[in-house]
Order: sequence, then C-alpha cells, then structure tokens
Amino acid sequence: MLPNKKRGGSARLVLLIAALSACVSAPPQPQAQAAPPRRETPRPTTNTWPIKTVANPPQPYRDIDQRDTPSPALVSVVRNLGQSFHGKVGIAVRRIGSDWTVAWNGNALFPQQSVSKLWVSMTFLDAVDRGRLRLTDTTTITRNDLTLFHQPSAVLVKNGGWTTSYSDLMRRAMTQSDNTANDTLLRAVGGPESVRSFLARRTIKDIRFGPGERLLQSATAGLDWRQDYSIGRNFYAARSRLPMSARVKALDNYLSNPPDGAAPASIVEALAKLKEGKMLSAASSRLLMNIMGEAKTGPQRVKGGVPPGWTYMHKTGTGQDLPPRSTGYNDVGIMTAPDGTSYAVAVMIGSTTEPIPTRWALMQAVSKAVAANHEK
Repeated sequence: MLPNKKRGGSARLVLLIAALSACVSAPPQPQAQAAPPRRETPRPTTNTWPIKTVANPPQPYRDIDQRDTPSPALVSVVRNLGQSFHGKVGIAVRRIGSDWTVAWNGNALFPQQSVSKLWVSMTFLDAVDRGRLRLTDTTTITRNDLTLFHQPSAVLVKNGGWTTSYSDLMRRAMTQSDNTANDTLLRAVGGPESVRSFLARRTIKDIRFGPGERLLQSATAGLDWRQDYSIGRNFYAARSRLPMSARVKALDNYLSNPPDGAAPASIVEALAKLKEGKMLSAASSRLLMNIMGEAKTGPQRVKGGVPPGWTYMHKTGTGQDLPPRSTGYNDVGIMTAPDGTSYAVAVMIGSTTEPIPTRWALMQAVSKAVAANHEK
C-alpha cells in the first residue's frame, strides 16, 4: 500500500463529505400517525405482538414510477466515495418500488458478520408464518449454548440455565447483536441450511450463510472451536497464543472467500423485498422492521448521517481485527423519507486500516447523499 495514496484518498473523502454536509437540509417533520387498532386473538402472533412506538414512524409503502432513474449526482457520489476510501468497500443504494440500484463493488462478496442475523430472524418469522413456530414458544439456554464475543445474555445463564421466548431472543439478536441469542434462534429454525433454503425460496442470490458464530469466528482466527472458549477471555487467550503467521493466513483465507459473504446489491434487493412484503407476511414484515428500528448498535454508522424527519431501520456487523487491519465493518438498512419513499442501503467494509471515525464518515456520507438527492 502506498502511504501518499492513502493520505490523498482520505483527504478527498473528507472534502467530499464536507461538501455533502453543506447541501443537505433538514426536511419538515412528518405528521404523527394514529396507531392501527389491535386485533384480539387467542394467542400472540406477529399480528398482535406488542411493538414499541418509535419517533417519526415511516409512512406506508407506496408504489413509485418504474420509469424513474437514479440521480446522476447520487451515482457520482457513490462512485467517488468508493474510489476515495482506503480499503475494500462495497456500497449499494436501491430505491424501493423502483428498478434501479446505484452501487460500487455491488456484486462482490463481502463478509457479513452480524448482518447475517437479519436472515436468521427472517427465517424464524417465516416459520411463524407457516405455523411451525410461535413467538411465545420458549427454550432454555445453558452454559453449553454460549458462544463468544458479544453475548449480553450470557450473564442471565445461571447454574440451572435461562428460559426465555424465541421472540425475546430475536429482539436481542437484532437490537443488541447478541450472538448467543442468535445462535439459539438459528438452532430453533433448523440450522444454517434452513436459512439458505429460505433465501433460495425468495430467489435471493449472492447471499451466503455461514456455519454459525462459533465455527465461523474460530476458523477466522485460525482455531478449532472448543466450548470452553465461550467462557470469559478464553477465546482471546487462545487466539493470542497462535503464531502471527497462522492468524494472518486464517484471516486472509476468510476474506478471500467468506463463507458468510454477501453482495451489497443482493442485500438491498432483499431489504426492498422485505419492505414490499415479499419476504414475509405483512404482519411479520412489520414486526421485524419495527425491531430493526429499535437497534442499539452502530448509531454513528449510516444512521449518523440520516437527517431529521427521516427514519432508519437497520442491522450492523463487525468482524475481527488483526491490527492494523479491521474487517467486516458493515451497516445495512432501510431509510424512509417523510413523504414515505424508502431506500435500501448497504455499506460494507471488507477490510481496511482506516480508523473508526473515517469509516463512520464514509457511511454517513452515503446516507447524506441519499437524502440530498431525494426527489431531484
């Protein structure tokens, strides 16, 4: 890598982001909407499951003239952002209800990391729609079910285990990116093959689904999974004992052919189908998107550039670091304007040595560009 090229690329990115910020004005706040009446049923389903009220709820989906084309300015900004960023990045923006996608490296496969939790939740809700599972079904999680990295639910697992509903696990997986919650939900739906089958039935191509958190992360680090790695700092200690050459080789192998790889253009297609009600039932779609709107992760990623009056429902992903390299730094979601127009957005950083604030700036520049070129 050439140091002078890196400084030049970062400088261009900063100038481009500054220009974008100057051209984005805050649209007016939308009028508050009355919540639809709730239907009483004998047991909770996705039609009746409680959904938290969110500020500035998105307007209902509306059809858009299929003949429209993307703004040339948006095409230019996405291209320039991709070219200027020091690292491998994929960007895709799709206007929902239209037939165009603006992308940079849109068909390349990028490691998803926790973005893949989105497909697990969809597969679970599809099983609910088909009557195979219920939101109120429960399971007990023991220490043998714990995974690694981010798993806030681990503190709830005592000697006798922790019993909770699958709906609670889905909410934890989607809003907190809890790995144990997600892997438990994955087992409930039938494992990785069930997720792959769901995506295939919805004709979503170029979205892979890996073997689950434990096997994926241990292989990426160059380790064979052992259950005691789920306790405390055991995984980090084992990883640190590996020769650096082994760690570099394992990470390079993962990035060259990620088992959880996905194309940004395919992700925004799937998000568009979710918004249009083509992935799940209307009730399950509404439930999942509301939960995505409650996400606590990544407030300074794409969401940080979404202007007042707009909404953003999303899922982030973050991979392993091997300094100075960071991998799998992602944010995908749906931006909705005050007039109800929605855009599916995916920004995926496969590998970079740029610091986190620079990654934030890139992601925020994408959402600012979407808003700035809306209705132009």
